[in-house]
Amino acid sequence: MPLRLRPVQFVDSPFAYPDGAAVRLAGGLLWFAAYEVSGDGPTRVVPVGEIGTLGERAAMLHDRIVAPRAPLRLGERVLRLDQPQVAAILNVTPDSFSDGGAHRDDPAAAAAAGVALAAAGAALIDVGGESTRPGATLVWEEDEARRVVPVIERLTRAGVLVSIDTRKAPVMDAALAAGAAIVNDVSALLWDDRSAAAVARAGAPVILMHSPDPRAGGHGRQGYADVVAEVFDWLEARVEAVVAAGIDRARVIVDPGIGFGKSLSDNLALLNALPMLHALGCAVMLGASRKRMIGALSNEAPVGERLGGSVALALAGANAGVQLLRVHDVAETVQALRVWRGLRDRALVG
Repeated sequence: MPLRLRPVQFVDSPFAYPDGAAVRLAGGLLWFAAYEVSGDGPTRVVPVGEIGTLGERAAMLHDRIVAPRAPLRLGERVLRLDQPQVAAILNVTPDSFSDGGAHRDDPAAAAAAGVALAAAGAALIDVGGESTRPGATLVWEEDEARRVVPVIERLTRAGVLVSIDTRKAPVMDAALAAGAAIVNDVSALLWDDRSAAAVARAGAPVILMHSPDPRAGGHGRQGYADVVAEVFDWLEARVEAVVAAGIDRARVIVDPGIGFGKSLSDNLALLNALPMLHALGCAVMLGASRKRMIGALSNEAPVGERLGGSVALALAGANAGVQLLRVHDVAETVQALRVWRGLRDRALVG
């Protein structure tokens, strides 16, 4: 098994440590002092200053973990990746698990909702025209494009930064032509054999999400011997594959796929191990808003009553250095992050 590094021993401020004993996570607002090392023998904790003794792979992973994530320059817009940002979910589907049908067949209303989400503090509006909930009906690519393109056109004319949530290359092409700047694919560019070429041709950033069966829809169950290791290794292979296909690693974002083919125990393990994903050298997205796991931990609370859990998971992501938080409840999440940022800023000035 390959060696893996998970940042641990996070510190409020590096100033009490000798030089090099605490380092910054991905150029962001968090500092840590050690790694949990696994995959090459017994799991152990190693101070960051000793990581050079573990060989070339450890040094390479360390360099990726601490390297600042460059901002994404997307036309006239810039998406900063040195702090947690909110990506707002805007579904234009009749059957989304959370808000299906809210903006069905009304592009103007959907776009107005997206503008309102941006005004509430979302840095990115993630527009989707096909539900990815378990058992959802497959949408023909032309129908999906007809759903999303008029909304994207209106949003981009209003100056809003947009990503397209799709797994189909023709929808990617149509959305990017309409003004979308980022592709968010729950199949990690595996569902449609044309999609990697479409993203590379456009030079667009892409979000690669883990699922155990991306070609079949993403929700198939499998037994994980070690869910953290297996998700990390799968995403590492996907990143290398899309880089080989001509996509710049600096424009790749990874998502652990919370809720996709994973049990409650699997999801909790992944959330606790989120800092490991920075070793891929990419920005990280977390999409846990209103997910089933929140209901499972709170007396089966229905989808509309999962705000508290959603905000808690967003803050867990911020505390793991996640750069993009994909959420439904924008204003509440933005407020929570502003308080979180205030606490971090105060800690870093001593």
